[in-house]
Amino acid sequence: MRAYWIPQGVHAPLRGTSIPMNRTGRTLALGCLLLLQPLLAHAQAGGNSLLIPAMGRCTLNTQPQDLAEALAACKQAADTGDAQAQYELGEFYYDGKNTPRDLNQALSYYEKASLQGHAQAQFKLGSMFFHGEGVPANNVQAYIVLKMAAVNGAEDALDTADEVAEHMQREELEVATQVLGQIFRKYLLELQSADGRSPFSPLP
Repeated sequence: MRAYWIPQGVHAPLRGTSIPMNRTGRTLALGCLLLLQPLLAHAQAGGNSLLIPAMGRCTLNTQPQDLAEALAACKQAADTGDAQAQYELGEFYYDGKNTPRDLNQALSYYEKASLQGHAQAQFKLGSMFFHGEGVPANNVQAYIVLKMAAVNGAEDALDTADEVAEHMQREELEVATQVLGQIFRKYLLELQSADGRSPFSPLP
């Protein structure tokens, strides 16, 4: 899985950002970007090294007496870089149904899953930026992440991005659009370089 980053010199409230996009089965990982935890921008987006699918070893909707064991298994999967397990843990701490609600933990796990292009994690992360949940509200950040979630296939992400845009100043929207444009151009150029053909050429 390849990560594509914003070129240096982009004037935006982001550090390193890459974008999830699907084309001929490729996923572009979203290297998520956060001023709050910039070290996450250095994480490497990699495939799951375990053979068991994440949903098979990360099931937190369980009986109370089994929760501790299930939580440990889910954290182990997340620590290996499993994006779905990271997302499930984000949901677990965000919802606060079987544990005290912890927005910092939720944000951390959503970030990690977003680094690997998990669309729903990106959607939740963008929503947290929009509403200022566990992180200072940042409409530019929210708009960019939600646009990426929409490209990756998250339902309602595009509508939410449009809602965010209604609260943005023109200058903020220009910054977000500039960032997105540079990332997409960089992505297309790297696709062209990797494939030896135009990214707009017919798919095989």
